[in-house]
Amino acid sequence: MEKKIYISCDMEGCAGVTSWEQTHYGHKGYDLALKEMTRETVAAVKACQQAGYQAGYQVTVKDGHEDGINLDPALLPAGTELIQGWDSSPEEMMAGISADYAGAIHIGSHSPAGSSETPLDHTVEHGWYSWVKLNGELASEFTFNSLCAAQYGVPSLFLAGDAGICRRAEDFCPGIVTCATKKGVGSATVNKSPQEVAAGIATGIKEALAGPGGLPLLADEYLLEFCFSLAGRVRAASFYPGAERAGERIVSYRAKSIMELLTAKMFMTEI
Repeated sequence: MEKKIYISCDMEGCAGVTSWEQTHYGHKGYDLALKEMTRETVAAVKACQQAGYQAGYQVTVKDGHEDGINLDPALLPAGTELIQGWDSSPEEMMAGISADYAGAIHIGSHSPAGSSETPLDHTVEHGWYSWVKLNGELASEFTFNSLCAAQYGVPSLFLAGDAGICRRAEDFCPGIVTCATKKGVGSATVNKSPQEVAAGIATGIKEALAGPGGLPLLADEYLLEFCFSLAGRVRAASFYPGAERAGERIVSYRAKSIMELLTAKMFMTEI
């Protein structure tokens, strides 16, 4: 039976990416940041294909940065399925994930909004929130992405990103293998070389594919909290059915399932 691996990739957690300007198309440093995002994604795809040669791994890549149209399909290894753009579903960066996949891999991941482990801390949208929390803990994009996969029984096998998100991922999904690309120090980053990162991704994925991966501990209820930066977004989110104002800038929602959680997040943030 053909086995499938799902790779969700982002830019802010890649080696050498330090400023917001680098993450926007047409701005200073974007071309170099995209080159590194591509290098790390290609390293992940090749590692899956090589490790799974006898098992027949098929790799799906989701371009998860900004408009979702960054990666050049021609630069990806042959046989790669690429999902670009946004499918307007609550699964967002995990669009197309299903129980057919043997595992999920996360490339370019970054620490969450409200953390101090990267100058690019954010969750979903930079500048919209002071923080996002799930069941009382700071929530990263990886938090939601790994839960999205877990609802289908798909473990998160591997993550590459800043040192902060690596630590958080290991706590949230025991068994996941990680590779730190850099660490944040104030408004700076201390980066590993691109060659070292690519090698670390290849080695880590080989190890991860031989293991069980990590599944987050699922809960009976999920308390989602947004601390918005703008009063208008506080008011807009508070109109979502079941949402509650919990403070001047805080709106909360209690979900009974992962899909309910992801749906509320999508509509409460207007994304």
